[in-house]
Parts: sequence; C-alpha cells; structure tokens
Amino acid sequence: MKFIHAADLHVDSPLRGLGAYDGAPVERLRGATRQALVALVDLSIAREVDVVLLAGDIFDRDWTDFRTGLFFRDQMVRLTRTGVRVFVVRGNHDAASEITKRLPAVPGVHEFDSRVAGTIDIPELGVAVHGRSFPDRAVAEDLVPGYPAPVPGRFNIGVLHTSLTGNVDHDPYAPTSEAVLAAKGYDYFALGHIHARQIVREAHPRIVYPGNLQGRHAKETGPKGCELVTVTDGRIVATEFVALDVVRWHHLALDTAGIDDIDALASRFHADVRALAADDAGRLHAIRVTLHGESSLHHVEAAQPGALAAAIQAATQDLDNLAVWIEQVRLELRSPLDRTAAAARPDAFGEVVRLVDELLADDATLQSWVAAHLDELPQLPDRFADATALSPDAVRTALLGAEASVLAHLDAAVPPARDA
Repeated sequence: MKFIHAADLHVDSPLRGLGAYDGAPVERLRGATRQALVALVDLSIAREVDVVLLAGDIFDRDWTDFRTGLFFRDQMVRLTRTGVRVFVVRGNHDAASEITKRLPAVPGVHEFDSRVAGTIDIPELGVAVHGRSFPDRAVAEDLVPGYPAPVPGRFNIGVLHTSLTGNVDHDPYAPTSEAVLAAKGYDYFALGHIHARQIVREAHPRIVYPGNLQGRHAKETGPKGCELVTVTDGRIVATEFVALDVVRWHHLALDTAGIDDIDALASRFHADVRALAADDAGRLHAIRVTLHGESSLHHVEAAQPGALAAAIQAATQDLDNLAVWIEQVRLELRSPLDRTAAAARPDAFGEVVRLVDELLADDATLQSWVAAHLDELPQLPDRFADATALSPDAVRTALLGAEASVLAHLDAAVPPARDA
C-alpha cells in the first residue's frame, strides 16, 4: 500500500503586493499553487498510490468565486477516476465556518466531519484512516483525545491539522504534543499547519509535517512538496520526500569581498545562482539577494544609488535555461575606507568622517542626533518616521550609507564605478 501525505495547499492564495515589484512574473507566481496541485495529482497517478491524505488548509480563505472550488474538484476527479482514495481534513484557513460555497461531493473523496473525529476502515488495503476537520478558524482544544482507538490489524493513520505545542512561530491551533500523539497507538500521524517540512518522530508512530506544497513568499524558502510512503505487511518500508513546487524561493547571501566592479559582481552572481539551481531549469527561482562584506562596491552604490540592484537584475538576463526573478536586493556592505587616515584629512571629507566616528561611538548620542535632524529631511522612508523606534544597528547602517554617499561626491579620490 502506498500513500501520499500533503498539506497546506492554499490553492489560489492571493499573493498580495506583487504589483509593487516591477517586472514580477505575476501570473506565474499566482498560478503556482494550482500547478503544484496538478503536479501532486500527476505524481499520485504515475506512482500508482492507493491513498492521498490532505491535512488541512487546502484553501487559503473563502473562495472569491466558484472557479477555485471547481479547479480543486476537477483535480480530485482526476485522482479518483484512477482508483485513488482521498481523505481530507479542514484546517484553520478552510474551516467549516470559513468556506461558505459548496459544490457536489466527489465519490472517493472523504472529508472528515468537523463535529467529531471519525474512522474510515479499508480492509482490502489493510489501512484505517482517522481524522477530524476544524469547525472554526480558531480551535483551542486538543483534538487528539477524541480520535477513535486504532483498528486492530490495520496500519492506522491519523490526519490532523495542528501547531503541536511550544511552536512560537505559529498560532496555537488544536495544540497537542508528541507524547499525546504517540500514546494514541497509531502508526503514522499526517500533520498539517507548519509550512516547513519537519519529521517530528521517526517511528512508532512516524509523525510528519510535509510542509506546504508551494512556497508563497520569500519566508518560505527551499523545496516544497509531499511525503510518499510505502507500507508492506503493516510496516513502513520506504519514505520519500518529493518536491512539487513550481516556484522556488531562495535567500542568496553573496559575499562581495574582493569584488571591485559590477562586471565581477555579475560573474559571481551567475556562479552562485547556477549552483543554487543546478539541473533545475523547469522551475521559476524567486531569489532575495543580500550583498554583504567589505568591498569597493560600497562606493559604487554610494555614487549611484540603485546601481548594484540594477546590476543583479541585469545579470539575470544572461542566464541560459534558468528562469530567475529577483524579488529583492538587500545591501549590507562595508566600505574599505581607511577611517583613521580619512579622519586625519583637513578638508570636508575628513570632517564628515570625524563627525560620523563621533556619533558611532555612543548609541545614545547617535539616537538623539538622528531624532533632532530627521525633521529637516523630506520624503523619508516610513521606517524612519519614529527615530526612537529604530534599533541602534539600523541607525548605524543608515548613517554609514549616508556617509558613503556624501564622501563619494566630496572626493574624486574615492574609487569610482568602472564602466559596465
């Protein structure tokens, strides 16, 4: 018997804010959750699985119209026509009270009740599946004590949407513990809700979060997909994580030490991206790039703000057979400036460096100086609206960036950007 365990599909998740990104592949990003579900169905058919378990949050919210439900139903029909049985629990996003629209049920797809946990016994497969859906978005109780006892002589699977306990990164929905799950006497718990893949327990029972099927933003990085499990004579004999995401999110930290111009930056970016997405031409790779380290590129950016982000964007145009979109370029660069020598200069250049050194020497002095001068500067970014709320690190970074811009215009001796 083979089964697939997936969760947190969030079909037609709205992915708000994409319009703010110039040149973003909006349609490809917005269609990713649908295409990941198609890939799941294709995998299930190709690998001839017997059962598919969907552990909640199939949908992100109530359907805007019936097209979301019709798409999902069509994929379930594809599955069940090949003899695959599907078992679904609702989670916090698609709780019984959240999804108001309905379509005719698909024979072969069983949705567990939201009022009481239930069991479906499949003697010919030697498996019993137990589950309960969320009645409402916020479920504060532990649902596991209400799950039925294991069926003797069967491979028992519990399907549950839960945060477990002690996970500070997620809302405490249907909180339970590994010990409570283990005491239930099941062989496998198919969990949902946590979007990062996690093997909570290897065996007796095996407890797994498969993660979400498709990453939706830059905080959901790396491969996303499902668990494929093979059971023989009531024992798990093979497990496999199968990546199904059609858009993969990455964070790329690029050390700029030793990189002096934008041509060298482009070459280094090409090498890093090809390593990141090796032999993976079929996916769109959405990348957040952070340029860090001590480099002359600090001066390039100071002289022409936006130059480095533009250089990274341009470098993606030269990548053959790889679909890459740069979600954001962040700068954490340090100037290779000899501050001691610069501060000794008797001109305006030296005066700027001395003032900055004085401010950097004491956080309280720096904070009060920034607060006193912010009102003099028009059109500041929103994050500078309240100087008292800024961390010392954020203020120091902003001050050094401003210093670099001023110095770049004050002294021709500062190495200029080379022509591209």
